[in-house]
Amino acid sequence: MATTHFYGEILLLLFCMSAVAVVVESGIGVNWGTLALHRMSPETVVDLLKDNKIYKVKLFDADPTSMRALMGSGIEVMVGIPNEMLALLSASTSASDLWVSQNVSSYMVKGGVNIKYIAVGNEPFLTSYSGQFQSYVLPALMNVQQSLAKANLVGIIKLVVPCNADAYESNLPSQGTFRPELTQIMTQLISFLNSNGSPFVVNIYPFLSLYGNSDFPQDYAFFEGTTHSVMDGSNAYYNAFDGNFDTLVAALSKLGYAQMPIVIGEVGWPTDGAVSANYSAARAFNQGLVNHVLSNKGTPLRPGVPPMDIYLFSLLDEGAKSILPGNFERHWGIFSFDGQAKYSLSLGYGLLKNAKNVQYLPSRWCVANPTRDLSTVANHFKLACSYADCTTLNYGGSCNNIGEKGNISYAFNSYYQFQKQNAQSCEFDGLGMVTFLNPSVGGCKFLVGVADGAAGFSFSNGRMILLLIIFLGFYILLV
Repeated sequence: MATTHFYGEILLLLFCMSAVAVVVESGIGVNWGTLALHRMSPETVVDLLKDNKIYKVKLFDADPTSMRALMGSGIEVMVGIPNEMLALLSASTSASDLWVSQNVSSYMVKGGVNIKYIAVGNEPFLTSYSGQFQSYVLPALMNVQQSLAKANLVGIIKLVVPCNADAYESNLPSQGTFRPELTQIMTQLISFLNSNGSPFVVNIYPFLSLYGNSDFPQDYAFFEGTTHSVMDGSNAYYNAFDGNFDTLVAALSKLGYAQMPIVIGEVGWPTDGAVSANYSAARAFNQGLVNHVLSNKGTPLRPGVPPMDIYLFSLLDEGAKSILPGNFERHWGIFSFDGQAKYSLSLGYGLLKNAKNVQYLPSRWCVANPTRDLSTVANHFKLACSYADCTTLNYGGSCNNIGEKGNISYAFNSYYQFQKQNAQSCEFDGLGMVTFLNPSVGGCKFLVGVADGAAGFSFSNGRMILLLIIFLGFYILLV
């Protein structure tokens, strides 16, 4: 026990020293989601982060495979608590103690994980949730804070609540206010954040403004100048990001927290799945954003004070994400699923470098058999796309123009690779065949899966532990 306390004191000193060093300038981090159909080994992903000098990463849970890979890397980590856990954590200190013990304390050892933040929920006040998680946020926050205190981690690890930009509103940035139904809870939340030295974390997506509004001026979404600038008194806004950011600044000011540090939890641009989602637009937005933030120019309401940190969304494409918001949801990565940079992008340390030592499956593909009648293919096509990702085939996608047979081949191959090239997965009642000739056409790439991740998509160990914690928590409440 004495040795444990000694290590704890040393860690506290080291973490405090590193925290002092970080506040000098904005940091560029990434969101690392794991809803992938073809998942590289977490160790390969961590090497990719280090090779690109990305030393800040945001997770959406505390997946043990990711956490173990991050041990000893020195990468600053924000771990996440899913919204689905908020009800349990708000009602049970035993559940929060268990979560902190398993997902935080166990990694806060010598050579462990540099956990800086815990995100309690993810956009829990989102309008489309209709208040589903709202009442659980503050109680869960308090319980997790108490659990951190029991583990002697208060001050080392800070709690945050990533919010969507729809939490505030206005016609002009200077008029920004939180939504009326959120005023009370936001006042309490921000008071908590302020008293604990935590930043306000917000997700800002100019792409969604453009995607959801045909009247939104396209050049205003980027950082290259616009003919649609917004005048707010004497302040001029030339891009949507600054306007959105200052709307939050104004909302915070109205509650008495004009100087509250702000972290951008998610921001980015997709490369496929919509007309305005492509490599060129993604590169223009992300490079413009990075240059803007690193210039320390700030915004009209915070001149010379850029966001404390920004986390690009996202590191890798995630082929298993829900496409309810749009087909683009699976294509946010600055790297493709196999760690290959999609376009030239500098985060301040030279252009992105590809992942090394990625183990691919053999170079073979499944395509529609040209000698067979494909009139009965509809159900097979539907089955393949219900498991694999076919979003690039839809309107605005990079494979939208490859014709009917091309669509069938793309669907067959996507399923075949998802199944790790299992021979039976290319049968489709004789309608499919394996080829060694790459069927990619122009900008439409027929993928080959990776061999060093999990076979197909399944619950990660982290999600299994999440379910176990929820089960144990409800058991504790019952007894």
